[in-house]
Amino acid sequence: MENNKIAVIGAGSMGGAILSGLIAAGTAADSITASTATTQSAKSLSDKFGIKSFALDASPSANSDASHGADILLIAVKPAKVLATLEQIKSSVKDGALVISVAAGVTTESMEQAIGSKASVIRAMPNTPSIVGHGVTGIAKGKSANDNQLALAKDLFETVGQVIVVEEEKINALSTISGSGPAYVFYFAEKLMTAAKKMGFSEKEANLMVRATFLGSATLLAASSDSPETLRAQVTSPNGTTMQATARFDEADLEKVFIEATEAALARAIELGKNK
Repeated sequence: MENNKIAVIGAGSMGGAILSGLIAAGTAADSITASTATTQSAKSLSDKFGIKSFALDASPSANSDASHGADILLIAVKPAKVLATLEQIKSSVKDGALVISVAAGVTTESMEQAIGSKASVIRAMPNTPSIVGHGVTGIAKGKSANDNQLALAKDLFETVGQVIVVEEEKINALSTISGSGPAYVFYFAEKLMTAAKKMGFSEKEANLMVRATFLGSATLLAASSDSPETLRAQVTSPNGTTMQATARFDEADLEKVFIEATEAALARAIELGKNK
């Protein structure tokens, strides 16, 4: 990120997480600008990171003001607002700039049409653990972007976790695994907490057991070279208590449920991306 001026357009939860990662990685605060919806959030960013920020409720040109002179523009507004935002700021975007969008369902082709030929476009799909520096981000370059710009985008998102480079046609599929994946994990945690409370544990006890178990298991999975199947087998003694539990999962055909769930998510992602 050295020597590049960066603008974060729509520095909300995800944009703010990436902004935090950039600062933590040593990016100079005076090389970053941001736009937000409110004066309060703009002040909060300025106070926290020492960056220059602009608020839309104070000036309708806040996005353009933040974009002026930036080498890299991270577009973190809601998907429905991406194309209109690009149209709005394109007169402020410098020639040769790199535009990176984190919006779901908005294609690089549509963004290239909106921003014009002066900038290159890359599409990214980060997930919410990026907020704590343990995200997974899929990135894909549009026709206008080159390999050097792709490497630059990779460096940017590695400040908040790990990065996988894919062809754009795989971005929607990636979103059903790493993008939606945290929700699947949280769903399992939610149901395991319910089961714990049915066994007589208090809310506090159930919360502690489940959170610590998920954290410990995820840490072990990340640290081990063994497959998830092998790690599961290490916990599952023949004819033991764990085997009785996993047998119920097998009876419910959990593998089929996961396949159907991710296929449903993919179908919805494709539907949302039509005409964008």
